[in-house]
Amino acid sequence: MDHVMIATSLLTLLAGIGVFLIACHMMSSSLEAMSSSRLRHMFARMSGNKWLGVGIGAGATALIQSSGATSVMVIGFINAGVMSLHQAATILFGANVGTTITGQIVAMGMFGKNTISTTVIFSAMAGIGAFLSSFSKNEKQKMIGEIIAGFGMLFVGLSMMSGAMESFAQLEGVKLFLAGISNAILLVVIGALLTAIVQSSSVMTSVAIAMVVAGLINLNQGIYLTMGSNIGSCVVALVAGLTSGKNAKRASLIHLFFNVGGVIIFLVIAGVLRLVSGGSVSLSTPFMHLFRNAPQTQLAMFHTVFNVITVFIAVPLTDVFVRLVTRIIPGEDKQTAGEEAETKRLYYIDDNLLATPPIAVAQARNEIVNMAQLAMGNFHRSLRIVCAMDFSEEDTFYKTEDELDYLNKQLVRFLAHLLPLKLSDKDSAYVSTAFRTVSDLERIGDYAENIVEYAEALRTTESAFPEKALAEIHEMENLINNLFEKTLQVYTKHDRQTLKEALAIEDEIDRLTERMTAAHIRRVNEGVFTASTGSQYLALASDAERVADHLVNVANSIKELPSTTAA
Repeated sequence: MDHVMIATSLLTLLAGIGVFLIACHMMSSSLEAMSSSRLRHMFARMSGNKWLGVGIGAGATALIQSSGATSVMVIGFINAGVMSLHQAATILFGANVGTTITGQIVAMGMFGKNTISTTVIFSAMAGIGAFLSSFSKNEKQKMIGEIIAGFGMLFVGLSMMSGAMESFAQLEGVKLFLAGISNAILLVVIGALLTAIVQSSSVMTSVAIAMVVAGLINLNQGIYLTMGSNIGSCVVALVAGLTSGKNAKRASLIHLFFNVGGVIIFLVIAGVLRLVSGGSVSLSTPFMHLFRNAPQTQLAMFHTVFNVITVFIAVPLTDVFVRLVTRIIPGEDKQTAGEEAETKRLYYIDDNLLATPPIAVAQARNEIVNMAQLAMGNFHRSLRIVCAMDFSEEDTFYKTEDELDYLNKQLVRFLAHLLPLKLSDKDSAYVSTAFRTVSDLERIGDYAENIVEYAEALRTTESAFPEKALAEIHEMENLINNLFEKTLQVYTKHDRQTLKEALAIEDEIDRLTERMTAAHIRRVNEGVFTASTGSQYLALASDAERVADHLVNVANSIKELPSTTAA
């Protein structure tokens, strides 16, 4: 009979862990999608202030209910070169505090043994949320339903785990076996290993709470398992860092050293307390006195206090952590070392950011703006070459053109990975239009390349444009530059009033193109232009007009977005 009970309890425990993990993922993805603008504003406030970094890390993790997602997101930011190692360290410190909220929620749901327990009440929310998500036509209501359903499923999983623990508690052999595991370091290692396997410190903490409540282990054992879960949670960042640059690897090491250091400090404190008190005082003592008859709260509160204290110790030592990991992993990332040979690189996006879709969307937008600036820079460079017949910038031009081709391919690939992820309607609409925007920008680069080829053709025939033609080209360049500035404002701020101004400038460009065509015919008739020079001029005017058309396409893309979309 014991064998049947053990097998049943193990299967129930596995099922409970599975439901709990699915619930965490459901809540996390829906919270991310629903809180996209908050997340973006939060990370936009990044600065050199260490405590602000801690607050951002804690807030983001509490918001999306996943320290793993925050860690991977930080690795992505570092890899993209938009976050310093110091900023990353403080955000990772804060993530440890933010993740303790799950334990507090679990503890809150384990009260009420003599009446209807909060676990049952909260579990019922799974049905309410599922109903709301299934039958609501409003996107926001659907997401709220998924969050409620995920929250309810959290307690369904917890109830299954608790039931399994209560069954185990009836078996003296199991209780004696677990009671024999009293070595603090061994318990920390077990907690770390189990967390690394399930890749969720929230699951390990919840299992430990359920075990303590069921009487399978005492509070001290639960404390050491929970401390170990902090170390095990580092595996997500470590795995993400393996395929990343040196700074990303350093950040994952800081995360590991921070968590291991915190555990060592508390193990030393536990040893001193035991030595001084003769074994009567331990880490659990103050929590047992403060929260009597509530073992779930005792362990959840220890987890929070433990992480808050380690953060207060670690933040002043941020520079020490950075120097240490820089010595362990010396050198600089190629993309930040100023090496001229490395021209093809991404400035804002990294595949690790896909773990947090709202942030990935924001960074894709930044990368597209960067691509636009590079494309327009090359357009102006091509006009300087053809007007002055000065080819000193030609090498730079072609290197930038190669970079634009690289950005085009990488952005299309990144957007293709982003599109099927769970996105809000606003973000989904943006990603859909972004494919065309990237194509428009790539075409601007191609037209600039055409203009350089016209310059090369003029050089071959030892020709050049006359002064009046150059004046018209400069007038066209100024109008296109004004159009680009308006387009950038429209695209980044979704300013529909500025869109009207951009369209008015395009009309001016169309009229100028007509004048340039008429002037071309007149000059050919007057013999000012040779047939060859005239054809290059006419082709340049046509290409410049097409550049303007593609800029207008970029500006017009906001018409396909909901009017409330924020930049």
